[in-house]
Amino acid sequence: MARLKAAPPISLRRAHDAVIGEGVRAAGIRPLVAASWKRSLDLHLDPDRVNPGFEFDDDDLREYRDGHPMSLVLPTIHSLLIRHSFDAGLIVAIGDEAGRLLWIDGDRTLRRKAEGMLFVEGADWSEAVVGTSAPGTALALDHGIQIQGAEHFNRIVHPWSCTAVPVHDPSSGAVLGVIDITGGADAAAPATLPLVEAAVAAAESELRIRRLDDSRSRQRMPRRRAAPVAAPLLSVLGTDVGRITSGSGAAELSARHAEILTLLAWHSEGLSVDRLAAMLYDHEVSVVTLRAEMVRLRKVLERVDPSLVPLSRPYRLSRRLELDAHRVLAFLDRGAHRVALGAYTGGVLPTSNAPGIIELRDEVSSRLRDALLTDASVDTLLAYARTDEAAYDAEVWRQCLRLLPPKSPKRASVVARLERIEADLG
Repeated sequence: MARLKAAPPISLRRAHDAVIGEGVRAAGIRPLVAASWKRSLDLHLDPDRVNPGFEFDDDDLREYRDGHPMSLVLPTIHSLLIRHSFDAGLIVAIGDEAGRLLWIDGDRTLRRKAEGMLFVEGADWSEAVVGTSAPGTALALDHGIQIQGAEHFNRIVHPWSCTAVPVHDPSSGAVLGVIDITGGADAAAPATLPLVEAAVAAAESELRIRRLDDSRSRQRMPRRRAAPVAAPLLSVLGTDVGRITSGSGAAELSARHAEILTLLAWHSEGLSVDRLAAMLYDHEVSVVTLRAEMVRLRKVLERVDPSLVPLSRPYRLSRRLELDAHRVLAFLDRGAHRVALGAYTGGVLPTSNAPGIIELRDEVSSRLRDALLTDASVDTLLAYARTDEAAYDAEVWRQCLRLLPPKSPKRASVVARLERIEADLG
């Protein structure tokens, strides 16, 4: 059975709120954790949203994993850790040297819960992307660590605890990856760290036996596909302003600048000045107004990431800019409905009146709704029904009722909800 303790110790929660929320010092924080929180704050990470990067599609991930040295020690890790994790209510994650999660196995129920915070294969859980966590911070410090509850930088991860230890190349000493155990309090119990350290030692011995020296590495390199460089991310779901994150830093954008970049990211082929103006303004404006706004946007982007400064004639981006909305649709296309719903934190720039944004917002919302109505499990559909977007969507609630087993105790609350919808909407 999966075991998750939902509430971290109150003193640690208060310390987290003081440091992360109010920017003041607080007692009772381990120096290792305090230093990691500072690095996370310096990177302007959001403590209330998990935005791991996803650099691989399914085929890329399979190819990258097959060629990665950690694939050679999977049987060892399975024998020592993974096969025991099912009964212990834990999950085991194996990441590469950059913090990207390559394999996740263990308790099935817990794995489904972890999807809600995007702790999934292919996700980048490096400290620079998601803040303090055992796998990311272990790699940042290059030694084994344990992170409990509210020691995580991100509040969404507070119900979880984890232990992680880096894996090194026995020939060169370079970091090859990381092994992590995640779950409830047991995942950071005192005995867990030496258990993971023993598994890492066995994995490194296995690599040594296989003579994974520099010569062998060079021979395999042509067969490995290099990991692509992560595209900058623009977060626009459920927020009235945009937040852009790239390898050179992060910054918040004004509502208008977020609208412009969202439209250019969505229409990668480019937009003429007249077309972009029509998509931005709900009334007729001079193109001079738009050009002046573009000048201001360019100045902002020159400070954040010069590679994103838009080109003109037509207006377009010279490199790919990923939207968090893109990720939701990609998850839907892969059938990962629960992950897609977890990544969907609200409509695209929900208060924007720009015609192009309204059209885009409706498209993303409709595709999510249609996919969930058609293919999602009843639990995922119920989670969607309880969002603000679907709270009064009678069709969604009726589909929940059809999917629930006849004797399910959840049917009563769904029937009550449908009756309320009919009463409120007449």
